[in-house]
Amino acid sequence: MYDILQKAHSGWAYLVLIALLIAVINSFLGMNSKKEFTSKDRRFALLGLIATHLQLVFGFILYFVSPLGLASFGQMSDSALRLTSLEHPLVNIIAIVLITMGWSKHKKAEGNHSKFKAISVFYGIGLLLILSRIPWGLWF
Repeated sequence: MYDILQKAHSGWAYLVLIALLIAVINSFLGMNSKKEFTSKDRRFALLGLIATHLQLVFGFILYFVSPLGLASFGQMSDSALRLTSLEHPLVNIIAIVLITMGWSKHKKAEGNHSKFKAISVFYGIGLLLILSRIPWGLWF
């Protein structure tokens, strides 16, 4: 079960990164071109939001069935172990909170520019945080 969850978490991560990248680029272009915020723009942002939340669910399940999860908290001197058991989950939860805040702020915003700005800023920071804590050594 652990191997299946780990592969699902790793495979879904590619889709999350693509969805977030599309949402950030679309909102950045929309903000700079001063175009109207349409349902297509909303769908791109929603796809990024849903993808990250599903990844969070995979991650939580994986974390609690993983042999590297809670049992490794006493071994924080090992940088690879610290990355997978503490830094990766913590920073990615912060990133998902920021992405969720961006979604909420865009819904409350009134102007097109404000909607695009909320998504591009919060989703962009979330994407950077996620990219900073991916255990790249395990991916390749």
